[in-house]
Amino acid sequence: MASQRVAVIGASGYGGLQTLRLLQGHPEFIVSFLGGERSSGKRWSQLTPFLPLPGDPVVQSPEVDAIAEAADFAVLSLPNGLASRLAPELLERGVKVVDLSADYRYGSLDQWKDVYSAEAQEFPRDDTALCREAVYGLVEWEHEKIAQARLVAAPGCFPTASLLALTPFLKQGLIETSGIIIDAKTGTSGGGRAAKEHLLLAEASEGISPYGVVGHRHTSEIEQLCSRAAGTSIQLQFTPHLTPMVRGLLATVYGRLRDPGLTAEDCTTLLEAAYRHAPCVQVLPAGTYPSTKWVRQTNKALLSVQVDQRTGQLIVMSAIDNMVKGQAGQGVQCLNLMAGLPAETGLPLLPFYP
Repeated sequence: MASQRVAVIGASGYGGLQTLRLLQGHPEFIVSFLGGERSSGKRWSQLTPFLPLPGDPVVQSPEVDAIAEAADFAVLSLPNGLASRLAPELLERGVKVVDLSADYRYGSLDQWKDVYSAEAQEFPRDDTALCREAVYGLVEWEHEKIAQARLVAAPGCFPTASLLALTPFLKQGLIETSGIIIDAKTGTSGGGRAAKEHLLLAEASEGISPYGVVGHRHTSEIEQLCSRAAGTSIQLQFTPHLTPMVRGLLATVYGRLRDPGLTAEDCTTLLEAAYRHAPCVQVLPAGTYPSTKWVRQTNKALLSVQVDQRTGQLIVMSAIDNMVKGQAGQGVQCLNLMAGLPAETGLPLLPFYP
């Protein structure tokens, strides 16, 4: 099979860089187009001498015709709102799209406009049908739909970790649909590459701080998918925290068991069954709790379960690398399926430790 050509748009941002790094060693894909606005016209070696690309390509302005001529697939790693400017025309020209932003994560355009109101004002949209068509790219639960899709919205990093933990229990009806709490910690790379004061070393190091305590954008994204899994509307509490590390994300999820007699071993068995065909998800034995260091620079998600018999509470812990399984690696998983390949093709699953 001839190599399939991939355009990476937003190539010099963190999501683009991770995508390029993963595609460098991929057996079936070649990077055929680099797109960027601020970096347009510059040779790749000027921007990132630490990640050489064959032929040292020039970053080009992301013109739809040029992308369509050069690529079969496009990975869009752009600020929210910008993908909706490119995706419709790329699809018209037969280019399949994986979007790493939030532009197509909601089935309802109105809901996206509500959650991303500032972006909705800056980027007026009327692609309602595409929002309905787009497949949510949580590979372990949408495998077949992704394989048939031409537009995939890769989930955010917090939703990925949280949904991998929650979905099996919601689908089986094993936890109450009210009172779910997600307490999550992430590294500073989740804030992107553009300069932001709160991500300066002097601001972020040697401390941990909550943010977006009520109404964080990812809350509605998680609720949408939890509601689908449970078959009923779900509202939950989600609190993210910024931790002084570059990469990694740990979500600790709490839900009340409908059958308080279930043990941690029972719940571990359920998770193992749910993910038995998912090479990028590993379920740890009951009593072994995941560290973000165990998944650094891999596309692996580590899950572990505990049950508090005293309170009837289920506790699920989920660790991922926010830049790989939480972003670019998941995007490449989606590309693999869209190209008819096994989802894990070309993806790192073992960490360098420590």
